Amino acid sequence: MPCAGASIEVDFWPGNRYDFHMPEKSLTAIPRPLREQYEKALAALQRQNFDYAIAILEQVLLKEPGFYAGREALRATQVKRAGNKGGFLKKMFGTASNSPLLAKGQIALRTNPVDAINIAEQILNGDPNNIAAHKMLAEAALTVDLPRTAALSLEFAFRKSPDRDVAIKLGKALSQCGQSEKGEKILAELASTFPNDPEIGRVLKNVSANRTMSEGGYEALEGGGGSYRDILKDKHEATTLEQEKRAMKSDDVAGQLLADCEARIAREPGNLRLLRSAAELNAQKKQFDKALEYYNRITAGEGTSDPSLERAIAETTVKKFEHALAQLDPAAPDHAEQAARINAERVAYELEEIKKRAERYPNDLAIRFELGERYFKAGRISEAISEFQKAQNNPHKRVQAMSYLGQCFARRGMNDLAARTLQNAIKEKLTFDDEKKELIYTLGCVLEKMGKKEEAIEQFKLIYESDIGYKDVAAKVDSYYSGQ
Repeated sequence: MPCAGASIEVDFWPGNRYDFHMPEKSLTAIPRPLREQYEKALAALQRQNFDYAIAILEQVLLKEPGFYAGREALRATQVKRAGNKGGFLKKMFGTASNSPLLAKGQIALRTNPVDAINIAEQILNGDPNNIAAHKMLAEAALTVDLPRTAALSLEFAFRKSPDRDVAIKLGKALSQCGQSEKGEKILAELASTFPNDPEIGRVLKNVSANRTMSEGGYEALEGGGGSYRDILKDKHEATTLEQEKRAMKSDDVAGQLLADCEARIAREPGNLRLLRSAAELNAQKKQFDKALEYYNRITAGEGTSDPSLERAIAETTVKKFEHALAQLDPAAPDHAEQAARINAERVAYELEEIKKRAERYPNDLAIRFELGERYFKAGRISEAISEFQKAQNNPHKRVQAMSYLGQCFARRGMNDLAARTLQNAIKEKLTFDDEKKELIYTLGCVLEKMGKKEEAIEQFKLIYESDIGYKDVAAKVDSYYSGQ
């Protein structure tokens, strides 16, 4: 059963036949609006806005159940949210409340396995460690030919509660996904534990044979659709793909990969994946103008916005500025002038780029916060205040936005507003970490400007008591006591 999916017929009830064609899809294979939603979910996950991320990913997967990256992101979000909430009683009650859903899911397995997958995800939203839900999801996924989706849950179930049946299903699912080596290893270990189990031996034999056929390219030969030349070609491509997977590539390897990639682009000029690979490899080799050319070819071909592509272009452009700065000769008489020019151009670019993103996604408060930071660094305080006032409605950016607001008011000489804003932020910040220390320190500095020295020193003392090395609080407190 190929990982890409195939049309299958399944009998559920007498007289009813269902024809499923449910291929697992990559990011580029799903419609652009769903890709944009997926990017929003990733941004929400990065901001630890787990509820919002889950809500978006659920909607994406309802429309594209085979979108594996979305399934993987949903699982990661579920686990992180559960880790934040925790608690024995919550787990106990959550497990109890899942019983009706499990029963409903088991019925759906026989009538509509896609519904069973969705029901399993509802359970995992509240209890990502629920082994029964993972097993149900995996069974439903295998029924509709989603082996990677099945393997994701089977691996989780196997780690938490390894047993024979789960191991067999996991080995088979991994084999179907092209991960025969991994599946074979699991089954071999299982066979050593149960040496007289004929089913395990049979499955292991099949997985091993599948690995030999797929790795050698003999499937194509057997079906009359290939040649030994194809096998040699596939081995070369496999080596190339393995090199691509390395986290850090040497310049020589990157150069070879780039040459191969550009040769393929000459034959397939419309292949967006190749264009993006060429852009990334050029950026790695610090050929930033060439990288941006490839990115621009992608945007010209697609014609609509892609948040991940926009981010890649922005990051590449910033790296270009950083590289230009690093190339300057520190001994040159105009070094300071050239460095200031490059830094100014970088600041202007970053500000313009985030402004465009804010226009495209006006309701994304995390982008509003980032825009406020850019305005603040550029010294455009009025615009910064406006953005931070919007951004403070994001619960994950609220304290940071209030901190910046306090600094903005202080820069404009509105010290009473600055002190009040910082005091409110300190009340909301419960953990005494570096962020809280910075709030308290900034408040102390504002109170100093207001001539309230006694109130200011009390703020510095709060930090002194727990971190004598923080900035210059030791000097401020020691000077205060010396004066007395």
